Amino acid sequence: MEESNGWGSPAPPQGDVIKDALKKEQLLKDIAASQQDLRTILGRVQTVQKEVEKLTSGNETLQMYIDNLTVQMAKRR
Repeated sequence: MEESNGWGSPAPPQGDVIKDALKKEQLLKDIAASQQDLRTILGRVQTVQKEVEKLTSGNETLQMYIDNLTVQMAKRR
């Protein structure tokens, strides 16, 4: 006669419980590793965003300088 788990259905064989626990443990490890990878990627994205902001600011400054030089050159003619 099959063993019952108290809910009227047979209890899973012991090997399945261990196998399921190992799968769950591996899945949790995979999730944790993926989360760490995402944190690393997010950090890199934030670094690149800061670099882009600096370059954009530098470009704006250069554009103002060019515009001012253009105006000055136009006044000399």
